[in-house]
Amino acid sequence: MRYARISDPAGVTRRGEYVDGVVEAAGETFDVSDPDVDLLPPCEPTKIVCIGRNYAAHAEERDADVPDRPMLFLKPPNTVAAPGSTVTLPAGKEQVEHEAELGVVIGEQARNVDADDAWDVVEGFTCLDDVSNRDDQSREQNWVRGKAFDAAAPIGPVVADPEDVPADASVELRLNGDTRQRGSRDQFIFDVPTLVEEITTYLTLEPGDVISTGTPAGVGPLSDGDRVEVEVEGVGVLEHTVRSA
Repeated sequence: MRYARISDPAGVTRRGEYVDGVVEAAGETFDVSDPDVDLLPPCEPTKIVCIGRNYAAHAEERDADVPDRPMLFLKPPNTVAAPGSTVTLPAGKEQVEHEAELGVVIGEQARNVDADDAWDVVEGFTCLDDVSNRDDQSREQNWVRGKAFDAAAPIGPVVADPEDVPADASVELRLNGDTRQRGSRDQFIFDVPTLVEEITTYLTLEPGDVISTGTPAGVGPLSDGDRVEVEVEGVGVLEHTVRSA
């Protein structure tokens, strides 16, 4: 199953099963193409824990070493953007890039979770674009300016059950219809159970939090008016646009 969150024509937030562009919730059906229905981010994270260089090919294109343990950084709630939204690029920056990622949505509070038990705390998978301001990222160690600006994490459109997403699920990004990134889940350096164990050793994950599992090779620049599609096999397609400030 796949689940989505919407704001219905009355402005009420609902969560229900998503099938062929229709959300079934509270005994009613809502067509997400209806202009009075807004598709919301599929979860409400208190934080997004991102993984750097979790694909060897991406580490190579960044001229960086493959890490010997998961490389962690955070995106706060202000970065979350809905499917179909328009991301405003930070003003005056020369290099802001797309990063297609598979997101792991946490289903229950998790602390000190062993890798063998990791799937017990995972609700499902979603799509995410880790929009990255390289101008400042290259100058910072904590990447606040580079990664944590408003709407820097479009996410969605749904949360898919783990069993519906193949172990080798493809992760792809298209920019204005042209494929720019393509990788697969089985190329991860650190798999999902390893990431859950490592992260919860240091911090508590809350329901709705997201682990963004890293991006495949092919990251590239975004420009005013670009249309981005992030597709994860078994989840669906996250679409958003960008504009210059």
